[in-house]
Amino acid sequence: MAELRYRAGNIKDPRVHKIGIIALGSHLENHGPALPIDTDAKIGSHIAFQSSLLTGAKFLGVIYPAYELDEIDHGVHVSLDELKENVINTLNSAKKFLDIEKVIIVNAHGGNIPLMTELWDIEDKTDLSIVFNNKVISSEGPHGGSGELSMAKVLGIVNEDELENQANVDEYEEVGLYGFKKARENDPNIEEGAMDVKENGVYIDEVYGERLFNLAINTVIFDVEKLLDF
Repeated sequence: MAELRYRAGNIKDPRVHKIGIIALGSHLENHGPALPIDTDAKIGSHIAFQSSLLTGAKFLGVIYPAYELDEIDHGVHVSLDELKENVINTLNSAKKFLDIEKVIIVNAHGGNIPLMTELWDIEDKTDLSIVFNNKVISSEGPHGGSGELSMAKVLGIVNEDELENQANVDEYEEVGLYGFKKARENDPNIEEGAMDVKENGVYIDEVYGERLFNLAINTVIFDVEKLLDF
């Protein structure tokens, strides 16, 4: 068997090869007319991939399924149990073939947040140390709003011709989650985002999009550094 040169290339530390970074988003949900249905998966993958380039950690790709609350019906999602099972199987495969010991999950879909309550079981069934990085969700603002539009501009996936229609929440109820009354009643943050889109509209700012990406990527890099010390 060949002796691998773990110090080769641009890496922070040879031990970083024991760390994997994987994206978790959603591939099948509406984001208004200006954004594609796999916006979350592409945003999460970009953050995960760039973080792996800057640290040398292994890029593990993207999880396919996603979860969403029952009261938010804007796409095709799976149960939390099915998502958890898929994550476990995917991480066990990565562990077997790539010799990793630690994983950072970069989440870019708010509906996946309940998976955090299952991390202890996922760690137990994979024997991996796992960090759930949710920074982009806590920073980007309303669903299909200016934050996501601006990051989509950076990625080149936004249809700017539809920008004037993006804030038409009466037709595109998923933007700001405006049309999902139960979710708005249950979560004041969703209510705030819905009203913000309704009252103030949306915009695209590429500089803002770059800042959101840099913020999220830097937090993943920090997670890598913490795992190296752990």
